[in-house]
Amino acid sequence: MAKRDYYEVLGVAKNASDDDIKKAYRKLAMKHHPDRNQGDDAKKAEEKFKEAKEAYEMLTDPQKRAAYDQYGHAGVDPNMGRGAGAEGFGGFAEAFGDIFGDIFGGAGGQQRRGGQQVFRGSDLSYAMEITLEEAAAGKETQIRIPSYETCETCHGSGAKPGTSPKTCTTCNGAGTVHMRQGFFSIQQTCPHCRGSGKIIPDPCTTCNGAGRVKRNKTLEVKIPAGINEGMRIRSSGNGEPGTNGGPPGDLYIEIRIKPHDIFERDGDDLHCTVPVSLTTAALGGSIEVPTLGGKAEIDLPEGTQHGKTFRLRGKGIKGVRSSYPGDLYCHVSVETPIKLTEHQRKLLKELDESFRKAGDRHSPNAKTWTDRVKDLFK
Repeated sequence: MAKRDYYEVLGVAKNASDDDIKKAYRKLAMKHHPDRNQGDDAKKAEEKFKEAKEAYEMLTDPQKRAAYDQYGHAGVDPNMGRGAGAEGFGGFAEAFGDIFGDIFGGAGGQQRRGGQQVFRGSDLSYAMEITLEEAAAGKETQIRIPSYETCETCHGSGAKPGTSPKTCTTCNGAGTVHMRQGFFSIQQTCPHCRGSGKIIPDPCTTCNGAGRVKRNKTLEVKIPAGINEGMRIRSSGNGEPGTNGGPPGDLYIEIRIKPHDIFERDGDDLHCTVPVSLTTAALGGSIEVPTLGGKAEIDLPEGTQHGKTFRLRGKGIKGVRSSYPGDLYCHVSVETPIKLTEHQRKLLKELDESFRKAGDRHSPNAKTWTDRVKDLFK
């Protein structure tokens, strides 16, 4: 069977650029790769895969492409004495490596820089504990975190003074090595220099060859008003430094809020329990309650029951993403008197006797509860 035109195989024009040819090949290679096609279509897909590979190798080589454009397939057929055939897999391996890189990205954020592998530094986490008042109002504070500075002894080279790093002989300074397995070429970090491209025969005794030393640095941190438990503040570039000139990671400050003696937070709302005496609950009156901004008053109606909740609008916390503050919920807790004197006991007994003679009118919940108990045992 006569070979199809290479430009037709890739679906590109004869004046297509190298980038257009490369993109077209990537698309076809991913579509027809044997690993992606099984069953009845496997053989047909493999043929198309090889056909696309051959077209790519020819058209990305300037000399082969020029010969093909002038003489056609005869210009690149080794049996015809012109050009070179589709022997070897250098171009294929390079293109297929690019395909994997486009799909999966560089592992660990690695890039290429000056023939060496470049890695972004790791992110760091710092737990900060603040009070509820500080979370509501916001604050500015300082924290100390571990950092790294250039070693003053070796000036960052990692080598002992008077010596210098040597080019890694395993990867020839590239920082990576290639392993071939059939059609595939796998790129790995050089195990000898660990991606740096250099070997340090005599490491600096101050930094042990790292080229940097650990220090602590102080950072100014601004806590926004309304921040809540578990939220994080990002400090860009204050994580661990990158490798081989890579960018540093980030620092994430995780907020922890200390338990409060009075308030419990629920989103932007606050809750508190307000103890009320038996007589105040029965007679009613004005009581004073705390808020984060000072004090407020609640008017208790006569006969206030235990567990009654009063809402104070706008006395909660204005969250980081909220346009208005939450509310404060005050839950009444009626206290039973303790350590009574004999006179107080006598008065309470007289009061209880008076309540009994009046029937259920002074105990709104007692009759309802008694009726429910009777229904339970019917």
